[in-house]
Amino acid sequence: MSILELFILAIGLSMDAFAVAVSIGLAATHTGFKKALVVGSYFGGFQAGMPVIGFFVARGFAPSVAAFSHWIAFILLSFLGGKMIWGALKDGDEPVQDSLAVKAMITLALATSIDALAVGVSFAFLDVNITLAVIFIGVVTFVVSAAGVWLGGVFGEKYKNKAAIAGGIILVLMGIHILMEG
Repeated sequence: MSILELFILAIGLSMDAFAVAVSIGLAATHTGFKKALVVGSYFGGFQAGMPVIGFFVARGFAPSVAAFSHWIAFILLSFLGGKMIWGALKDGDEPVQDSLAVKAMITLALATSIDALAVGVSFAFLDVNITLAVIFIGVVTFVVSAAGVWLGGVFGEKYKNKAAIAGGIILVLMGIHILMEG
């Protein structure tokens, strides 16, 4: 996987976190630099950690399924992308609290990084430098989430669903790309 592909994947994975970060910015009575850094740190940290877990869990069974690993990566990425798109298109957004409490932030960070766990499983079947991949994913998610808090405070609800749809499309396209290379 090239650096450009890793960057594009990181952008796609960060869109769920971005959408939640925008919501946090919307709910905030005061959107400051500290709030953006805290949210970015939680989301970036979880997005970087979850692929590592998925990668090492899947490494144990990767050799036995190597012949069809591109199909596994395609299915996982397409499913996750489709889920992101579906979630953005359906009605009934859940309100996000204006709290930076540890329990609330861990819950949100975990919820937005489950897809990164599945991507980590995909990484076990691909020629991916896991260290470089998690650094890209973590840093990109940190920046995108911190920016999302700020943008939520400035621009409001307008772009949240569009970001989730864009992230879903990116994940589906990455899955198709991996399938075509396989």
